[in-house]
Amino acid sequence: MNEPVGFIGLGVMGRPMALNLLKAGFPLVVHSRSRGPVDALVAAGARAEASPAGVARQTEVIVTMLPDSPDVQLVLAGPAGVFGAVRPGAVIVDMSTISPAVARDLAVQASELGATLLDAPVSGGEIGAINGTLSIMVGGDAAALERVRPILNAMGNAERVTHIGGSGAGQVCKACNQIAIGGSLAVVGELFALAWKTGVDPAKVREALLGGFAASRVLEVHGERILTHNYRPGFRAGLYQKDLRIALDTARAHNVPMPVSAVVQQLVNAMIAAGRADEDYSALATVLFDLAGVRHE
Repeated sequence: MNEPVGFIGLGVMGRPMALNLLKAGFPLVVHSRSRGPVDALVAAGARAEASPAGVARQTEVIVTMLPDSPDVQLVLAGPAGVFGAVRPGAVIVDMSTISPAVARDLAVQASELGATLLDAPVSGGEIGAINGTLSIMVGGDAAALERVRPILNAMGNAERVTHIGGSGAGQVCKACNQIAIGGSLAVVGELFALAWKTGVDPAKVREALLGGFAASRVLEVHGERILTHNYRPGFRAGLYQKDLRIALDTARAHNVPMPVSAVVQQLVNAMIAAGRADEDYSALATVLFDLAGVRHE
């Protein structure tokens, strides 16, 4: 029988990820700030605990999926946190997107308690979480990764669970991922604006580009979203703003200039200022349409 797994954080991403663990046969002990998702997981077969420490007392593998660095710090190191009750030999897998520096600091704290912390952020959005096809980027101890790999495989594509390097490396990789997506989204918005403004059908432009060297997953998936004005959040713009902040803060700490990403960050900030934080981050294109005077609704 599979070993019990703790899961903390049952939001848009965490809830379907936890459900996939249940479907794969892992006994699950869950905790989340909101009661609704906890009740839904209990109805599916999980057991609830009242605190992160309660989860840590019951399990030796604990997965966290939380919004930002302070949330992870609170759940792990705060009052009634995981670190207060973690078992020696336990593996904590933080799948949140947080600062690499915070990930490294928490890994040191876990080590001092006889546990191991892996930073394992994901890419693939809500659809990937639902379908169990997430790409998972792992930083930390390689042996600990092998121990929990069957658990990660139940939530992601087994061929895309990649050991990036030491503690914090998974978060650096995720920052690189978000930089690449942001630049691509901005360019797709620009090329659609140019097509519309010159009277050319952007759907035909997208079709042609997808058959050539300019093809990309962003153009394929988010391009379709933009053309159909489907900004129902698969990944909220407000969270993407946080991810870009982490990426640029990390770049600044290491003296890496990022002029292109700085412009993308300002476009995202403009989108948030326009009240679109809860829309999908592909709606970044609407900022460029507004700048070009293109009607897009």
